[in-house]
Amino acid sequence: MKFIKLDLLTLLIGLFLLSSCKDANTIGFELDPSLAIKGTLNSSVTVKSVTVKDDVTSSLGQGRHPLGYINADPIFGNTEANLAFSVSLPSNGYSFGSNPIIDSAVLVLPYSRIIDPVTGTIVNEFYGDTATSVYSFKVHQLKDDLGVQTNFQTDREFAVETPVLGSFTGKIMPNTPVRITDIVVGKPDTMRYIVPELRIKIDNSFIQSRILALDSATRSKNSRFFSSFKGLRISVDKATSSGKGGIMLIDFAGTNANLQLYYKKDITNSVSKDTVGISFPITVTAGQTSGNGPVAANIKHDYTGTPVQAQLDAPNPATPYSVTYLQGLAGLRNKISFPDLTAFVNTVKEGNAASRIVVNRAELVVNVANGTDALPYAPAKKLMLYRNDIAGNRLNLVDYTTSTNSNNPKYVGPDRAINGFYDATNKRYVFVLTSYLQNLIDGDTEDYGTFLSVSGFDAATLTPTTVTAGRSVINTTSPGTGNNPIKLNIYYTKVN
Repeated sequence: MKFIKLDLLTLLIGLFLLSSCKDANTIGFELDPSLAIKGTLNSSVTVKSVTVKDDVTSSLGQGRHPLGYINADPIFGNTEANLAFSVSLPSNGYSFGSNPIIDSAVLVLPYSRIIDPVTGTIVNEFYGDTATSVYSFKVHQLKDDLGVQTNFQTDREFAVETPVLGSFTGKIMPNTPVRITDIVVGKPDTMRYIVPELRIKIDNSFIQSRILALDSATRSKNSRFFSSFKGLRISVDKATSSGKGGIMLIDFAGTNANLQLYYKKDITNSVSKDTVGISFPITVTAGQTSGNGPVAANIKHDYTGTPVQAQLDAPNPATPYSVTYLQGLAGLRNKISFPDLTAFVNTVKEGNAASRIVVNRAELVVNVANGTDALPYAPAKKLMLYRNDIAGNRLNLVDYTTSTNSNNPKYVGPDRAINGFYDATNKRYVFVLTSYLQNLIDGDTEDYGTFLSVSGFDAATLTPTTVTAGRSVINTTSPGTGNNPIKLNIYYTKVN
């Protein structure tokens, strides 16, 4: 009878607490009727968040890479992304025929588009301003063969030769298909529309001397071609760029990125010339084992004179900050801690060491600061929550970890189930961390560091992301007036 009364009391308390919570930001996820009773709700455990720089990472092997310049973001300062890449042969031993003469050369860089995991629609991944900003890029030849390099960290800048081989200055239109002309042998040229892309004309004399004039041995396989041609680098020309700017992602996973050549060659037994079009691919498809050369991103963040720099210089001020900062492109992450968790446990147990707290559900609610979500600097579309082990290695929380036999009872499902996606209606992110919090309470897991970072929209990865430029300004537990704080909602049952 005692247990029946205890269960009834817990039920009544749970119903009272849940019915009294009017603010959706206080709870977290919308409640499923079947999950409406979760025990006692506690939202008083402090969540401490500190802005820290993310780690430098390798960009090798990514299917898409950043390019562009964000200029004078009032909060995050300047961000710059440049690219270096190898250019592969169309095929081993490719022949240009007799007396080839270059007609034109174009560097083709398609904008990345992905399937939105929330809506299922195809979206481009451009971040920033396309309305008024003018973008300017220069193309140089690399000094060294990129194909033999081993260091592809995002802070490495690859040396280039002095001559500018091509340039672009203009607006970026990531949603506008491009009209091109195809040369058809023996027939009229045809026009067609292709996926949105950045196209930069390359100097003809350079292509003539560095590609068309190569001997057959150099054209026999990619490694020899790489050794001669080295590769190309496209970089931001800040002097001729203007406006707020932005970062585009270039798709190197497919077959659309290439160095496109049109040239004339002799026709056997004729004084006429034949015009040929051929593409030299720039791709990471199937990895470097395919013989394709690497693509590498160089990313720079400059926070000088910004609120971000102020927090990096003084991470723990006497008066707590009202917001902290998250930034993609291996920029900024937040270290999260729960300093009141032990006190919460002691209060609930009321001195009874035999008591146990069963966490029915725990949610971390991360609210975006009011007024920081205006275009062109929209909040990051997705965040990642993870922890460090004793050695400082990044690990998924147990809630997000499948065991080797796919039988982890604490696994809450794919990342759509655990959320982390930006909720534009409520201006927040919500994470389920039930099992992780239970392990912290029980002492089964030591908190060596819990972190929030920006994640790729289509896939959650533990490594610092280089595939999204999104950034977010999130509230702390001491937010500004009218803002909702970062909050840990714990639905629990006390068992004596």
